[in-house]
Amino acid sequence: MSAPAVDGLPTGAPTEAIPAVAAASGTGGTPPTSGSPLEGLTGDGAPSRLPRVLLGAGLGVVVLAGLYAGAQWFVADDVAQGTTVAGVDVGGLSADEAVAALDAELGPRAVEPVPVRAGDASGTLDPTAAGLTLDAQATVDSVTGFTLDPGRLLDHVVGGDAVAPVVDVDRTALGGAVEATAASLAKEPVDGTVRFTGGEPVATDPEDGTSVVVDAAEDALVAGWLVTTGEIELPVEAVPPAIDQADTDAALAEAEEVVSGPVTVEVGGQNPELPARVLARSTSFVAQEGELVTTFDGDRLTSAVVERTNDLLQEPDDAHFEFSGGEPVIVGGQTGTTLDPAQVADSVGEAATSDERTAAVELVEQDPEDTRDSLAELGVDEVISEFSTPLTSEPIRTKNLIRGAELVNGTLVKPGETFSLVDTLSPIEVSNGYFAAGVVNNGIHSDAVGGGLSQMATTTYNAGFFAGFDDVEHRQHSYWFSRYPAGREATIYVGSIDMKFKNDTPYGALMQAYVSGGRLHVKVWSTTYYEVEASDSGKQNVVPASTIDRSGDAGCEAYPGGEDGFDITVYRKVYLEGELVKDESDYWRYKPDDAVSCSASRAEDRQDKDDRPGDTEKKDGDD
Repeated sequence: MSAPAVDGLPTGAPTEAIPAVAAASGTGGTPPTSGSPLEGLTGDGAPSRLPRVLLGAGLGVVVLAGLYAGAQWFVADDVAQGTTVAGVDVGGLSADEAVAALDAELGPRAVEPVPVRAGDASGTLDPTAAGLTLDAQATVDSVTGFTLDPGRLLDHVVGGDAVAPVVDVDRTALGGAVEATAASLAKEPVDGTVRFTGGEPVATDPEDGTSVVVDAAEDALVAGWLVTTGEIELPVEAVPPAIDQADTDAALAEAEEVVSGPVTVEVGGQNPELPARVLARSTSFVAQEGELVTTFDGDRLTSAVVERTNDLLQEPDDAHFEFSGGEPVIVGGQTGTTLDPAQVADSVGEAATSDERTAAVELVEQDPEDTRDSLAELGVDEVISEFSTPLTSEPIRTKNLIRGAELVNGTLVKPGETFSLVDTLSPIEVSNGYFAAGVVNNGIHSDAVGGGLSQMATTTYNAGFFAGFDDVEHRQHSYWFSRYPAGREATIYVGSIDMKFKNDTPYGALMQAYVSGGRLHVKVWSTTYYEVEASDSGKQNVVPASTIDRSGDAGCEAYPGGEDGFDITVYRKVYLEGELVKDESDYWRYKPDDAVSCSASRAEDRQDKDDRPGDTEKKDGDD
């Protein structure tokens, strides 16, 4: 008869009978037992069954492991059903199909601007510039391929879930892009302020600003890119204002003190009172080093004090040149009195912020702009250049030249300054001492206020010419008058033609002008600096003057005619300590000064084709 089968061993395995064991003495023939669970597997002379049990269990595990590995291998190339990546359904697709699907669906989105928000501010970020790249292959690899992870197999049984896309990040590019975006999204804090409105102090409360936390923002962008609907929230931190609520409250309290009443100023024996409205207009609060500092407008307060006094200040008297006995002397130069705006601001400000609302202010001396010493240092010691031109027989014209000479006389041209004859003579009006002189312009009689002043231009131009000064602007007449040097003369016309020269020496230039002995004289007083040589080409290409019949013109007046037309070039060489520093030439063409006939014997009527502004001063009733 066969022995019963043992667990873990195949049925029918050969067995062996276990011999009985003799009973011990005194036991009544009953063999002893140990109570072991392995009882019957061991015994004297009996083989052990444990190795067989373990072998069977191991074989079972191997079988199960093989089945598990086979199942994992079977699903390795496919994505579990229900799996999505950034909203793209890739469930049930093969790995290659899933990669293609992600590239097709997410590729365009991966280059679109990324909307971001930081607090209340919004903006966009270029993902390419920020170094963000979708890695579709790595994303699919994370949910496919052979693995012993039971979760993968479970996904294939119960369905997958949303999977984050794998993003390649260029940290350097990302950091730069986030910093740039952070700057645009930052909200500056608002400092508390205090100002006066309608004479009353008004406070504006401070507000915190916000700043993007760059490192955390980088992580938020990487985590939220492609998977966030709408704007990606970037973490921010509060930025406190420099002027906080305590600073604002303190300034407001001081502002209320400033306008709590008037301030009395003690100055020069007078006691003007500054009302609260003046104090309010003169007070402001400026942020400095984390606090609101009360500042007072010294200029405004000074004006307010002066307006409320009588003859408080004495204007200084600028030193100037006058001519005595034909030579320049310095006169004037007395100091005056004024108020120091800084002192006024300090004194009034202290009074306005204290219970003692009285401010003591002292008058201070004010030097003139030009002192006697400063003029003496200009070197106005000698005549360095002079020129004169003969007067005509027209008395009104001479009166205009006398008035023009009065205005030019005593004019000081400091080193580097430019002299303008038009500015010096203007306004050329009757109210400024000029007269209307009759002129004949191209055979037509008219009146012009200031007629003859071109002679002032010619004479002054030559004085500057021989002083060696820079010729800034001048223009000759269209017709030549024999009382002027050919080519070296000038006219003026307010608004279009001026006569200017620049004093390019280190010394002052004092102009002296007067009418005497039938001539107009202009001298330049200074210190000799340049040596000047002048010459000219002589008259060339002469065009004889002819006669024009204007008998048909109303008011025609006969004119006997003047000089022929011609070309001429004037040369000037200027030397400084023997070295040539200016080598100049000035070409000009004069038109023939035709006679005018008012008789009807000639039918021709030739109009002047070159009657330009400034040429009104060119006939014997004018120049």
